[in-house]
Amino acid sequence: MPMLAPVLYTFRRCPYAMRARLALHTSGVPVEPREILLKDKPAALLQASPKGTVPVLVLADGLVLEQSVDIMLWALQQSDPLHWLPADHAALQDTLACIATNDGPFKQALDRYKYPARFGLDSVTTAREAATDLLMAWEQRLQKQPFLNGAHWGMLDAATAPFVRQFAHTDATWFAQQAWPRLAQWLTAFEDSAAFAAVMQKQPLWQAPAQ
Repeated sequence: MPMLAPVLYTFRRCPYAMRARLALHTSGVPVEPREILLKDKPAALLQASPKGTVPVLVLADGLVLEQSVDIMLWALQQSDPLHWLPADHAALQDTLACIATNDGPFKQALDRYKYPARFGLDSVTTAREAATDLLMAWEQRLQKQPFLNGAHWGMLDAATAPFVRQFAHTDATWFAQQAWPRLAQWLTAFEDSAAFAAVMQKQPLWQAPAQ
């Protein structure tokens, strides 16, 4: 009897879900994608992962992965044809540390930059400056090597690009005027890539089968 494909609960525009879909797409591991609305979460998602955020990957054996980085690592450990995984333990630790910076200080600044009213802010200046400091660190890294991962695109690039994209689109004119040419080129290449196009295809909303 054939194994059932893992089920991926996802939301198209969520950057965490984007990074998971990128890794799964690149690995070639088949999954059953279930596009949901975050304001109308299906009971099956909440049963698998009560925290109710995406992405969530439910494996055939019932194991639930509810962190995007865990999903990326799982997918790439199954199959890594483009060598996205770091080559050794030290490189993996560097990648995970960089992702933690993205998911911590950068995401906090990004949220305040995008949604100042939600945080009771009258100005986005402080948040944008905090995010800019972190993006300039990416620019300096890209001045030394073609990709954040190193010589080729890898896990670190895929994990951070959706968030940089979100920041860039908050005020595209301002972003284009900043002194980060390599970062801008890197982002454009990501947005023009076949992988990005593939994982951003619109999917119908998943509905649970009628009982």
